[in-house]
Amino acid sequence: MSGDLPLNINIKEPRWDQSTFMGRAQHFFMVTDPRNVLLSSEVLEDARVTIENYRQGIVQPGLTEDQLWRAKYIYDSAFHPDTGEKMLLIGRMSAQVPMNMTITGCMLTFYRTTPAVVFWQWVNQSFNAIVNYTNRSGDAPITMNQLGAAYVSATTGAVITALGLKSLTKHLPAIVARFVPFAAVAAANCINIPFMRQRELKYGIPITDEEGNRLGESASAAQQAIVQVVVSRIGMAVPAMAIPPVIMNALEKKAFMKRFPVLNAPVQVGLVGLCSMKVSSLEPELQERIRQSNPKTTTVYFNKGL
Repeated sequence: MSGDLPLNINIKEPRWDQSTFMGRAQHFFMVTDPRNVLLSSEVLEDARVTIENYRQGIVQPGLTEDQLWRAKYIYDSAFHPDTGEKMLLIGRMSAQVPMNMTITGCMLTFYRTTPAVVFWQWVNQSFNAIVNYTNRSGDAPITMNQLGAAYVSATTGAVITALGLKSLTKHLPAIVARFVPFAAVAAANCINIPFMRQRELKYGIPITDEEGNRLGESASAAQQAIVQVVVSRIGMAVPAMAIPPVIMNALEKKAFMKRFPVLNAPVQVGLVGLCSMKVSSLEPELQERIRQSNPKTTTVYFNKGL
């Protein structure tokens, strides 16, 4: 080994204590740091080499612990955790804040006309499809036919939901219509995510023991993962899509908003801002295989995807 940095730093886990709120907050601030979108291919490649070398017991001369952790978060921001392939730029976690703020703000602003509803729901579902594909769990490939069918189904479902709800709110108070984008997004997530990850439901996702050793693939884990993702996606949309409509409904009555209606969209945009399961819940044949190879393992772990 070259260099003075020890090899016992566990870069498989976050740098900060995940049992505390501040530790989790620091971790996710690093994971979603929008500045990582601007990093060059050379910086990403350097981070990849640094991390892969460290995992193999090779330490670059002069490498410090802070530099190692920085390389780890750069690597995690751009490369898929299961496949190791470089992820699409706008599908990365570091792109979520600027992309979601822009798209969500526009959906909440341009909801009054049918063409605007169709366009922004299409943009949102196109973006979601890219994110779901980029952050899919497991290492099973997905064909272009499967990707196309999932995208068309999810986009069609979102547009139909949005237009259907829009027609139902014509004779209701104006504030009710503001929640149509949120309802459409919630319904679309229930369609989009299972469709985009249908291969995982068929072939399963990788499961590991506490040490990260791969034990096999489980369709049951995939089902649990996808349900958790759907629920968390809807929950994450609440602050950005359910609170701003109430605020904007009050702001639009103010004189300055009536004088400068062009501020509507920027204000809307400004307002937006590892799992486990018991072995006994897995498929019978997989349970038997784990009992034979790892009899002490009672809980397995998996990457549920984004």
